[in-house]
Amino acid sequence: MSTKNIVLFGETGAGKSSVINLMAGREMARTSPDMERCTLQWQKHTVTFDECDYKVFDTVGLEEPQLGMKEYLEIIVNAYDLITKLSNEGGIDLLLFCVRAGRVTATLQTNYRLFYEWLCEKKVPIVLVLTGLEREKNDMEDWWTRNKHIFAKYEIRVAGHACITAANHLDGRPKELYKKSGDLVRDLVKTHTQGEGGTWDGGEGLLTRFLRKLGGLLQGKPRKRDIVGVLPKRKLKEKDVTDVLTKRCHISPDAAKQLAEKITASDSQPRPHGNYDSRSS
Repeated sequence: MSTKNIVLFGETGAGKSSVINLMAGREMARTSPDMERCTLQWQKHTVTFDECDYKVFDTVGLEEPQLGMKEYLEIIVNAYDLITKLSNEGGIDLLLFCVRAGRVTATLQTNYRLFYEWLCEKKVPIVLVLTGLEREKNDMEDWWTRNKHIFAKYEIRVAGHACITAANHLDGRPKELYKKSGDLVRDLVKTHTQGEGGTWDGGEGLLTRFLRKLGGLLQGKPRKRDIVGVLPKRKLKEKDVTDVLTKRCHISPDAAKQLAEKITASDSQPRPHGNYDSRSS
């Protein structure tokens, strides 16, 4: 039996746990909106169907304005830790981006760019699962037909998508749609993990590339549509940066201190913002 590694990400409340349950065909992950996020860690769930084991790593995405600068650093480095872990355990086969159907917000764009462009360097297939569509009058897929041009406008490109409902406690038509949604998610995952693209393992120099990008991010040097555009407007503390670099990136204390000094010194300069527009029309 083959094994595939999937990174599941998206904002809290988008329905990530429900997507895992849909894949499994049973209740496996907690779906409470009040789940604690204080550890900022990922959770692993193993789902088996069609003679394949799928290891799904449910991780925390960036959100605003709830997070402070230190939490932003923790989440970014935590995501890097996960990518590194999977690089050493067979690589990554798929990014599963869970989004609640609605406006294309700055936070949605940021999560896409963090995981797909920034961490996985556009080398891992990414698919979109759009939740909350149980009230579509006709076919749930109609929502994508009406709105796909908006994702193209913001340069959010995916290899595939599924329009679903994650609501499993409703009667009537929503109940039928929930069953259909399970089939749609499983088909989406199977289709985009069985191709010829292979598994991405990060390659050599992953840490070096990450640190270079992290330094540029914290110094406020965005490229077009970079993730720096949603960093909280709070002054960086040298100790926070040093702690993250030493404890999470495993950099020597001396090197971490020097890098932190450089980063926090530049933080006193005016910070430019990314080219974001959270309007969806």
